[in-house]
Amino acid sequence: MQPMKATTENLTPKQELLLVALLATGEAKRAAEQAGVSETSAWRWLQTEAFQTRYRAARRQLVEVAMSQLQADCGAAARVLREVAEDASVLASSRVAAAKTILELSIKAVELIELQERIQRLEETITNQDKGKAKRWA
Repeated sequence: MQPMKATTENLTPKQELLLVALLATGEAKRAAEQAGVSETSAWRWLQTEAFQTRYRAARRQLVEVAMSQLQADCGAAARVLREVAEDASVLASSRVAAAKTILELSIKAVELIELQERIQRLEETITNQDKGKAKRWA
């Protein structure tokens, strides 16, 4: 068996198969079976830093793709909420729930924008302070 290198780009082909199977199944035993490797090898690879790093990166990428898909559907979801909130033929409880959701999400969006702006200002302040320290020590 080829030894695994320290960098995450250099997983063996069997380790790559296990990675893909693990992402698909979410279970080490089933992933090992699908990848055609022993369960012992799978568990051993799962303990290595390189495999864990690669696995986390792949899972993060899957979540980012799913989030992009959800974001693409936000406009349609907002329209549905608005239609339910404005439709007099819909139960009042459904209209209230839709209106409440619209308000809550609107408030959260404003809070996130404000937090983002605050973080950006803090980062700029820290950067400027670091530049000032560098000038003093130069």
